[in-house]
Amino acid sequence: MNLRIYFVLVSCFTGLIGCKQSPPEHKEEKSTFVLSDTMLSRVKITVAKTEPVKAELKLIGKITPDDNKLVEVFPLVGGNVMDVNAELGDYVEKGQILAVIRSGEVADYERQMIDAQSDLLMDQKNLRVAEDLFESKLNSERDVTAARKEVEKSQAELNRIQEIFRIYGLGKQSEYQVKAPISGFVIEKHINRDMQLRSDNAENIFTIAQINDVWVSANVYETDIARIKVGMEADVQTISYGDKIFHGKVDRIFNILDPETKTMKVRVKLQNPDYALKPEMNATVTLHFNEDKQMLSVPSSAVIFDKSKHFVMVFKDRYNIETREVELYKQANSMAYIQSGLQEAEKVVSQNQLFIYDALND
Repeated sequence: MNLRIYFVLVSCFTGLIGCKQSPPEHKEEKSTFVLSDTMLSRVKITVAKTEPVKAELKLIGKITPDDNKLVEVFPLVGGNVMDVNAELGDYVEKGQILAVIRSGEVADYERQMIDAQSDLLMDQKNLRVAEDLFESKLNSERDVTAARKEVEKSQAELNRIQEIFRIYGLGKQSEYQVKAPISGFVIEKHINRDMQLRSDNAENIFTIAQINDVWVSANVYETDIARIKVGMEADVQTISYGDKIFHGKVDRIFNILDPETKTMKVRVKLQNPDYALKPEMNATVTLHFNEDKQMLSVPSSAVIFDKSKHFVMVFKDRYNIETREVELYKQANSMAYIQSGLQEAEKVVSQNQLFIYDALND
């Protein structure tokens, strides 16, 4: 009887203990990252490929006018400046009057005109006489040819004087006009009203340039001379226009060194249709060329720099994107060249990859 009661009590006690135990906990599995349709439409996928390593060389230079489209204007003779109609920076049309100068030396050109007209009349008369004598067989054909050459010489001299009268607007007065020989901008001016110009002064009074095309003159140090070649692509930036890039090419290499700076000049030609670039502007020139090696490359935008390391997001599919550490050789011309960590033909996210990186690595 007592033994039976004992077994009942043990059974009840065991049941009570079992009732007090809590159910086993179930650990939640970490959710797998999946690229949504919206995000997938916003990212850009680029395939890593091997290509020549692009390099850059930065030079300092300045904007200059194209010498082939530049004209210096000189006075005909010395005299007193009566009027100046153009200022530095003005745009002038061909034939526009730039200045008016009064000079007693204008009379000398009037005498030259009279002399040239008289010489031509005399030589024409001599030619007619020579032709009459030749018809009468009283002189030779050589005499006629010589007389004809004298007429041509006199006519050329008269044409020269007449052209001077036309260009400078010479007349019976002692004034002459200085006119623009081409259309363009006044980039130099060395004349003012009431200035006395000396005949023995060889300085130009205006310089006019067409700047729809300009040059950039840049300095190259001796260590970089071997890299420079005609035809190299060049990007030009100025302080005035910030990040705006003007594209051109190296069109000439000056194969001498400046004895003071020990640099060689190179010239880059640029189109300048809106006249944005002005002569004497300082410029930074970036020359692009290929190194003698090939490496795996991806866009620089694909590379993430975090915790003093470089990473790329390797894309396999929308469910499988890997954060991969890579070792860079260099970055240049918007490309990153990979030494290790990535294989040929692997795909990387090159746009909006930071959102994916943060989601996977937080």
